[in-house]
Amino acid sequence: MNFTETALKGAWIIDLQRFDDERGFFARSFCRDEFATRGLKTAVTQCNISYNKAKGTLRGMHFQLPPKAEAKLVRCTRGEIYDVIIDLRIDSPTFCRWEGVALSSDNYRALYIPEGFAHGFQTLEENSEVFYQMYEFYAPQYAAGVRWDDPAFGIDWPLSDPIMSKKDRGYLPFMKDVYGVRS
Repeated sequence: MNFTETALKGAWIIDLQRFDDERGFFARSFCRDEFATRGLKTAVTQCNISYNKAKGTLRGMHFQLPPKAEAKLVRCTRGEIYDVIIDLRIDSPTFCRWEGVALSSDNYRALYIPEGFAHGFQTLEENSEVFYQMYEFYAPQYAAGVRWDDPAFGIDWPLSDPIMSKKDRGYLPFMKDVYGVRS
């Protein structure tokens, strides 16, 4: 695997190191030791799949609050998505910055998202499927989110007029003072 740290410290793009032959290719998509060497979580607690029928579906921006903050490894196993993360760690030099990465069934790329980040994606093709390896159990009482279109972040989504759940559209505007930041 080839690990590239993003501009948001602790978040990594992971590309496969492929071994190709006439049959196709073989590659490792996860190795506990390689993750541990970089200080990444290694104990997967659950795996999830998100299937999305329509192009333009937007899910996010989700996270869990401490003490149930979650890290995740995300891969698009069918179709293509634009995956977005926001650094919500108040002590981080990249607090409130976001980054977007194209993940697809063609590029086999994964995104490691550390604790303290909001996460969401928009589908760029119909019938897109996303596979998550989670490093904390889902705890609904700690589930939270921020607005996908909040000017506090200025995310540049590839498609306008997204298809979204009422819950995701209903997140309130982000307030830095809620996270302890002083103006």
